[in-house]
Amino acid sequence: MKISAMLTELPAGVCGVDEAGRGPLAGPVVAAAVILDPERPIAGLNDSKKLAAHRRELLAEQIRERALAWHVACANVQEIDRLNILQATLLAMSRAVAGLHPQPVGAVVDGNRCPLLAVPVEAVVKGDGKITAIAAASILAKTARDAMMRDLHLRYPQYGFARHMGYPTPAHLAALRQYGVCPEHRKSFAPVAQYNNALK
Repeated sequence: MKISAMLTELPAGVCGVDEAGRGPLAGPVVAAAVILDPERPIAGLNDSKKLAAHRRELLAEQIRERALAWHVACANVQEIDRLNILQATLLAMSRAVAGLHPQPVGAVVDGNRCPLLAVPVEAVVKGDGKITAIAAASILAKTARDAMMRDLHLRYPQYGFARHMGYPTPAHLAALRQYGVCPEHRKSFAPVAQYNNALK
């Protein structure tokens, strides 16, 4: 299956796949897979990073209501530390596609690496800004992960997860220096390992 990166819509039954959370120092990496319904178009789909938070939430609700199929999956911190972030991301993507009902006839993934799937798959660099189903997947992944990080904030308020979503902001690094590492930190990531080792 060959998909042109210039296409905005995918062939019937092909899903778009994207992830959120490769760069943070804490929390899971989350992936979503979406098969859009051409009979129920959604206006305004775009790379989630280019959308305001309130707009992402509105679009995520529409995607869940109108898509033919969608599924969100993740790889947790332990899997990230054991496998590395790339392999954990591909694992989350494969779980997202496996959770679709009905199953897709093919998949197009944002980026330059493909997960191992039971259907033909292709990677499209910056696909979340080129292909509507990938954009939809990016929105679901981002909003789902943000919700997870807000939940983690309730458990570990001292780190400010609800504000920075686990990314290595100055405030997050300062909290690591002050409080050390919590169970949801990725200990294989250099900034976390630095503070984790300092506590030993």
